[in-house]
Amino acid sequence: MSLPSNIADLRKSYEKAELSESASQPDPLRQFAHWLEEAIQSEVPEPNAMTLATVGSDLRPSTRIVLIKDFDERGIVWYTNYQSRKGQELAGNPFAALQFHWVELERVVRIEGSVEKVSDEESDAYFHSRPLDSRIGAWASPQSQVIDGRGVLVANAARYGAQFLLQPPRPPHWGGYRLRPERWEFWQGRKSRLHDRLRYLKQDDGTWVRERLAP
Repeated sequence: MSLPSNIADLRKSYEKAELSESASQPDPLRQFAHWLEEAIQSEVPEPNAMTLATVGSDLRPSTRIVLIKDFDERGIVWYTNYQSRKGQELAGNPFAALQFHWVELERVVRIEGSVEKVSDEESDAYFHSRPLDSRIGAWASPQSQVIDGRGVLVANAARYGAQFLLQPPRPPHWGGYRLRPERWEFWQGRKSRLHDRLRYLKQDDGTWVRERLAP
């Protein structure tokens, strides 16, 4: 099998911006908020999309794309099916990594830390803010399980739609997770592959130490 379009020769020179210690925020959450706002204002595709990496009991990592739904000083929040593969892996190993890749801005943000479920009140509030078809979908999809075909999902959606009408409750197996950051890394592409990398490590007293890493 030949590689398409000579993939080994695909290269790009990163020259759009820089990331210096003097221009970055001393608090990583504020730096993240600044970069996320710039990504939104720049209208990059799905600026809220992030890769979530977990590790199962077999010590094998797995990744998938999820959407950030909230963040504050407590951490980064997303919502999903607790019985999914990621949910099962987080139940056995409550640590994870997140990554944002804003290609058009030549930026990456990496976040690592422990994970916990958000409160039932937070999950309820977000669930009831979702469109009706998304709320029915949370009931209809046995996420990560093997099914016989798409017809299973369509039939489940019809059944739960008829059962709950316009007021489906939040499924007990669906809700939010919060990653509590212990380390952040901000990557800005630079010319000649001499990229800027700033890492923030959380100290025992809750403060952050900022360090520059070699690219």
